[in-house]
Amino acid sequence: MSDVPPSHPRYASLMTREKVVEGVERGITGRNGLIAQGRGEAFDYLIGERTTAAAAEAERAAAAMLLLAERPVLSVNGNAAALVPGEMVSLAKRIGAPLEVNIFYRTEERVRRIADHLRSFGAEEVFGEEPDAAIPGLDHARAKATRGGIFDADVVFVPLEDGDRCEALVRMGKRVITVDLNPLSRTARTSTVTIVDNVVRALPNLISLVEEMAGWDGADLAGILEAYDNTAILRRSVEEVITHLARSFSPLDELSPP
Repeated sequence: MSDVPPSHPRYASLMTREKVVEGVERGITGRNGLIAQGRGEAFDYLIGERTTAAAAEAERAAAAMLLLAERPVLSVNGNAAALVPGEMVSLAKRIGAPLEVNIFYRTEERVRRIADHLRSFGAEEVFGEEPDAAIPGLDHARAKATRGGIFDADVVFVPLEDGDRCEALVRMGKRVITVDLNPLSRTARTSTVTIVDNVVRALPNLISLVEEMAGWDGADLAGILEAYDNTAILRRSVEEVITHLARSFSPLDELSPP
C-alpha cells in the first residue's frame, strides 16, 4: 500500500481505497469494483462519513434478524472481500453462518481466490466454488447459488449494492439485509433491512451488536423487528443527508466578494 501517514486528514478514506486497489491487484476484486468504491465514497461524503442515527437503528434491526434467523448466510463479493474479510468471518462465526462467494463478473479463478482469501482469515465454511442451484429470475452468473447456502437461507446478508439479486432473493421469500450508502438505490428500496452506512463501519458495529444481543430473549429481538420500518429508515437517511449539507459551509460562500 502507499505510504500515507496516519496524520493525513483523509487517511481512513485513502486506506479504504488502497484496500480495493490491492484487491484488484490480487485478483480478488474486479476492476469495476473501483467504480463502485468511488460511488460509495461520494455518498459517504453526503452523510458526513459517519454512522447516522438511522443507520444505527438499521444495524440494530439487522443484528436482531441475524440472531433470530434459522439459516443465515453471509454473501461476499470482491469489494467486501477486499475491505472487510476479517469482519465478515468474525460475524459469520458469531451467528453460526456460512459465507458464500457471489460475484457479478464471475470467473471460477476469482471465486476461488476470494474463497481462499476468506479461509486465510479463519473462515470455516465457504460456499460458492461449486454452485448447484440457481436463483429464479436471474439470467447471469449472479443466479448461481449453493444448496445449504444462499439458496436455502432464510436470511441473506449482502454487504454491498446488488439490486437485481436482492429483488430475486426477496421474491424467493427470503429476508435480505444490505449495506448500501445510496438510500435511493433499488437495493436499498427492495431490502428488508437497509443499512445506509460504509461497510467498514457497519461490520464492526454489527459484530458489537451481535455480541451485546446474543443472550437476549427471542421475544425482545422479535420486538425490535416488529417496530422496524425500512421505508421510514430510508426517508430518515435522505433527511440526514439534507441536514448534513445544510449544516456544512458552502464553498461558494467562501468565494463570494465582500
